[in-house]
Amino acid sequence: MSPTRAKSRPAFTRALRRTASHLVAASALIVSSAVGAAGAANAGPLNVLVNPGDQGEQSRAASYLVLRAALADALREAKVGDANWVISTDATADLATTRSQMHDIFVAPAHVVSSALRHGYVPLVGNPKGAQAVLVTLRDKGLKTLADTSGTRLGLPLQDSVVTYLVRGELNAANTSLKSHYRSVRHMRYQDALLVCLQVRECDVVGVERAVFDRWVAAGEPVVSVLQSRPAPGLSVAMKQSVAAGGTAGTLRPVLLRTLAGSASVAKSGMDQLAPIETRDYEYVSTLGYFTPRQLPGAKVVDAAAVAELMATGATYIDTRTEAEFKAGHVPKARLVPYVEKSAKDTDFDARLDTFDLAKLPADKAAPVIFACNGAECWKSYKASLAAVKAGHTQVHWFRGGLPEWRGASRQVASAAKP
Repeated sequence: MSPTRAKSRPAFTRALRRTASHLVAASALIVSSAVGAAGAANAGPLNVLVNPGDQGEQSRAASYLVLRAALADALREAKVGDANWVISTDATADLATTRSQMHDIFVAPAHVVSSALRHGYVPLVGNPKGAQAVLVTLRDKGLKTLADTSGTRLGLPLQDSVVTYLVRGELNAANTSLKSHYRSVRHMRYQDALLVCLQVRECDVVGVERAVFDRWVAAGEPVVSVLQSRPAPGLSVAMKQSVAAGGTAGTLRPVLLRTLAGSASVAKSGMDQLAPIETRDYEYVSTLGYFTPRQLPGAKVVDAAAVAELMATGATYIDTRTEAEFKAGHVPKARLVPYVEKSAKDTDFDARLDTFDLAKLPADKAAPVIFACNGAECWKSYKASLAAVKAGHTQVHWFRGGLPEWRGASRQVASAAKP
């Protein structure tokens, strides 16, 4: 080998090592970029549910489109991300999805947002005093107080309306209920139809939003107020805490205020007089709630620890929620038996309106069985427990706290992807 070639070999080796080092660094950069891109892809768009409420029921779809457009602009400006959009006309179903955290953002009436705040969401913007229920009657009826309306015929919006929610809560506060206080209760899709119910003398008293009552008075209708609830927040925006973390809520809130408050069409769609909103603004609504009783004759109310002990000894856990909620998260080894609920959320409910497959319960009616759903506000497990008791099951355990209590106790939660 020539001296020249011998001297050049170390230099060649050093160059080769430098090239290899550069290749390794480049490969690491490519892998890092790919992982970052995959992470961004896995994050995906936000799931946003918009329920425009029922005051403007006839234009709910139009209100949804207006609110969606304004919110989409705000999300883009705040660089929060893209969104998948869902329009809702069923606040009862929305209450269930707040408990199972199925959406990242809710734009909804006070009772839905109030439930969301109790289950892992933070409030962003809304009208702190935008909703108020009023019991209304014709002047010539002579009804002046809630007591005067006992035994009369009541008209209300649909069961999931914030008005119905507030009226029911006020009756509960007065130690009575819709069924026991009124001779009959009629539910109508449109609040303005309740005025007709008064005029044709098929209703003696009706419940509507304060804005609707004020409009009737301004039009010269001979109506008077019998009872007014306290003001509650109007249509509001709430975001899941995990999404709001890291300053996202602080970034989005001022953009929402500027984007939404500056639009006349948004105001007409139910979001007017917007301001930053706090959890304390929902204290009144939270005290009314669709809360279940604390006891159930024929069944034993149990907590998360007792449930774990019962399941360890072979008890069957019956999850009465929807299939979608079950797939999103459930107690391990739970059995899904949905309770399809159409009856009222009170102790006077009519079980004939509901559907529940008792044949899917254990054949041995002496075997211990646990019923649960989405917490104390969820009536499905209460009603299912009662159905089981009436069917002859002797060891019925009602897990009133349901999945929220189970999760809050730091116990394992399974899903469709992770059994």
